[in-house]
Amino acid sequence: MVEQTAEPAPAAPRSAAGAAGKSIAEAYVRIAGLDKTYHSERGDVEALRGIDLDIRSGEFISILGPSGCGKSTLLKCIAGLEDLTAGDVAIRGQAVVEPPLDTGIVFQRDVLLDWRSVIDNILLPIEFARLRTADWREKALELLHLFELEAFADRYPWELSGGMRQRVAICRGLIRDPALLLMDEPFGALDAITRDELNLELERIWEATHKTIVFITHSIPEAVFLSGRVVVMSRNPGQIVEVMDIELDRPRALDIRETPAFAHYVGHIREIFEGLGVMKRGR
Repeated sequence: MVEQTAEPAPAAPRSAAGAAGKSIAEAYVRIAGLDKTYHSERGDVEALRGIDLDIRSGEFISILGPSGCGKSTLLKCIAGLEDLTAGDVAIRGQAVVEPPLDTGIVFQRDVLLDWRSVIDNILLPIEFARLRTADWREKALELLHLFELEAFADRYPWELSGGMRQRVAICRGLIRDPALLLMDEPFGALDAITRDELNLELERIWEATHKTIVFITHSIPEAVFLSGRVVVMSRNPGQIVEVMDIELDRPRALDIRETPAFAHYVGHIREIFEGLGVMKRGR
């Protein structure tokens, strides 16, 4: 059981520039002056404006904001899946101009292929990279063991529960042992109990590997529970309004959510959203 009884001092607001204060040599991911505008015949839509953020190696960082604030767009920019309107994204000092090889992605929907077995779904990135799947089969089985799914290696996705399917999707994201894992609301469609279980599993995986994880979520408690830092975004267009350090002991158990320190962080983020008009103030 993790106990956290001392309530921390309120987190001081940081500007986006302040959040990106590390040198590029110290930042694993550097985002500088990022703007993203979508152009169409019906008019331009500005999704992101002036995003500055450094992400340290081995950090678990969550990006939190209301629907339509550009969280997923920001993740796609880091992943090299979207062209930038302005600014730069660099990983290990190299500009991102295409999907980086050392990066895994887990989407909100598991996007599993129902006609392929579980293990063949996990090995799909290996096929895309034109590598020998036989050389990676043992790694896939190790990941299934890690998520307690080894008995389902030869089953098909339609035979699995939603939580099991999402575990398979995470295994697929980890198959090439990426240093950077990008996760776009991976638990958003799951029931509360399954979501709690996967939060604990993700916490365990991060504790064991210390991979750099960028996690997109709508859930304030989820962001606080998982993260070392939480990036809070406004909407229309998406901008960073605050970056909070989450100073809670690790490893974290679910009962940490009942502590005053946890409640402080959740309350502070809610106050930010209330001030932005995203959430209504309680009476």
